[in-house]
Amino acid sequence: MTQAKKIKVFIVDDSSLARELIRAILSSDKEIQVVGEAVNGREGVEKVLELKPDIVVMDIEMPVMDGLEATELIMASYAVPILIVSTRGDARTAYAAISKGALDLIKKPDINLQAAREFIDKIKLLSKVRVITHLGGHRATKEINKHCKPVPGSRHSDKIIAVAASTGGPEALSVILSRLPERCPCPVVVAQHISDGFVPGMVEWLKGLSRLDIKVAAEGDQLSAGTVYVSPSEKHMEINPVNRISLLERHPRDIYRPSCDILLSSVARVYGLKSIGVILTGMGSDGALGIKKIKEARGATMAQDEKTSVVFGMNRAAIESGCIDRILPLDEIADEMACLAGIN
Repeated sequence: MTQAKKIKVFIVDDSSLARELIRAILSSDKEIQVVGEAVNGREGVEKVLELKPDIVVMDIEMPVMDGLEATELIMASYAVPILIVSTRGDARTAYAAISKGALDLIKKPDINLQAAREFIDKIKLLSKVRVITHLGGHRATKEINKHCKPVPGSRHSDKIIAVAASTGGPEALSVILSRLPERCPCPVVVAQHISDGFVPGMVEWLKGLSRLDIKVAAEGDQLSAGTVYVSPSEKHMEINPVNRISLLERHPRDIYRPSCDILLSSVARVYGLKSIGVILTGMGSDGALGIKKIKEARGATMAQDEKTSVVFGMNRAAIESGCIDRILPLDEIADEMACLAGIN
């Protein structure tokens, strides 16, 4: 019987303890083989080109060459899935690495069984991703085009935009939010699957790319036009009947954190046909049920297309359910959002 091919992993981290821990966790799975290590980004680039692994585990803060530059060079010469392992302290820089082509970000794994299992599962999933290297060049700073209908008499509308995303989502969000103008007449709410503790870093990174007011959602926040509310991963977010943010306790068995279905379903209940639902790139099927509820409430729905998705999973599930009005490449989603929201 032919032996299954192992997933080849390469580790780039200047900490010997971190490398040892990552190697020990990954080596505990018979489907994974650690093929090499590097202590800085420059050495990492050279060895990746030589060893051609299936996935790279990349630290950020390193001497000689950091993970940001190393990610950019690797993606320019040998496109391979890159998973950033980071501390909360360097989260903003880590998200910049995502804009250079890294697939996802997690915190450095702890020494416990649950964290180890989640890390191994993430490696297995990302190693199979067909890497898309062209997304970083898609970010635009221009504002939305002028063919959309203005909202008469006010910059505010009674609509809401709800966005669901997972793997590849931070980069997709950066493209979309950088194109929406400051005068966006409705609030935007976002559920992005992410490791605990890393939402503030992502929000700070996105704020540097967008004209909109972007914040980590807090209990009781009153929704306001032109503001983007990003759910913390430690809670699930929903919109309550008085148009405020409610944060719900997370169950230990919840697979998706935060839940896209919970957010989109609440938007459908509260806003009905005034809802604009968007499903972006990501693994799994979270969000498909919620956006179906928006469709049933006669709201508008759209999904990112396969070609521009890092992972065609969540959006595929939504499309196959028959509840998506428009399937769009990433570069066209902000324009469609703007038209539906009534931005001139």
